Amino acid sequence: MRAVVQRVRKAAVSVHGEVVGAIDRGLLVFLGVRKDDTEKDLEFMVRKIPRLRVFEDSEGKMNLSVLDIGGAILCVSQFTLYGDCRRGLRPSFDEAAPPDMARYYYEAFVSRLKDEGIPVASGVFGAFMAVELVNDGPVTILLESKERRRE
Repeated sequence: MRAVVQRVRKAAVSVHGEVVGAIDRGLLVFLGVRKDDTEKDLEFMVRKIPRLRVFEDSEGKMNLSVLDIGGAILCVSQFTLYGDCRRGLRPSFDEAAPPDMARYYYEAFVSRLKDEGIPVASGVFGAFMAVELVNDGPVTILLESKERRRE
């Protein structure tokens, strides 16, 4: 799995002009699923993302997580994170998971975050979405589950 995680003051996602998910302070997560992802990749992302210490403490250091600040997460599926442009100008999406698999892992990611008590909003899987955000910092983190340390 690949995620682009942005610290936001607020974010919203719309489908056909209607807001389907919105948060105030927290994290906007664009999540892509790779064709060879497994439950271990899902577990890594669910464990790592809400615990990322990207919010400032009273001394101005990035020392707090979205859990620590009582923030929320807006999750948007994005298969284009696996766009490969090494050959030519049009991206190839050969590494992206097929839709059924990607939907399963995306929905499982959202569900497991909610199970941890985190307020989570989400987009609509497979829909054309408009995403609005106010990036805070800006702070943007890239995560790749395949690069996790050996367990």
